[in-house]
Amino acid sequence: MIHFLSISIFPLLMIIAGASDALSLRIPNWLTLAIFGVFFPLAFATGMPLSVFGLHVLTAIILFVIGFLFFSAGLFGGGDAKLLAAAGIWFGSSQALPFLVFTVMAGGVLALCVGLWSIISMSWEIHDVSWAKKLVSLRPSVPYGYALAIGAILAFPQSWWMVASG
Repeated sequence: MIHFLSISIFPLLMIIAGASDALSLRIPNWLTLAIFGVFFPLAFATGMPLSVFGLHVLTAIILFVIGFLFFSAGLFGGGDAKLLAAAGIWFGSSQALPFLVFTVMAGGVLALCVGLWSIISMSWEIHDVSWAKKLVSLRPSVPYGYALAIGAILAFPQSWWMVASG
């Protein structure tokens, strides 16, 4: 039962986080805390070695700092930055790079789609000469939590959790 939970709870919570962000452009704090908090009892229950545990925690700290920098630069929302760290603890240093690569790829596709949709919907509203001003000031809201969820789900099959579950 513990191994089933260790391989199913994280992807399920990430799907909920991605859907929440896609639908409302918000990731509830309770959900981010749940993703982060469930890691600890499951790491203990599955017998994660202390050295591996430490690398997972260190990865979460590093990703939190990166997420905070992205938030400070206006590239991420606060919920996205927190979700990045919460998801990162599940991957540790060994799988952080695949998680980030999949997330960046999904985020790029998502940003292109949202940007194109914004331009298309804006063109329906343009009836005067100020369309160029509207296009230059276009800042679509991209739900990066959705990209984080996709990246997490794509990287999870190679994670420590799947190897430990056999």
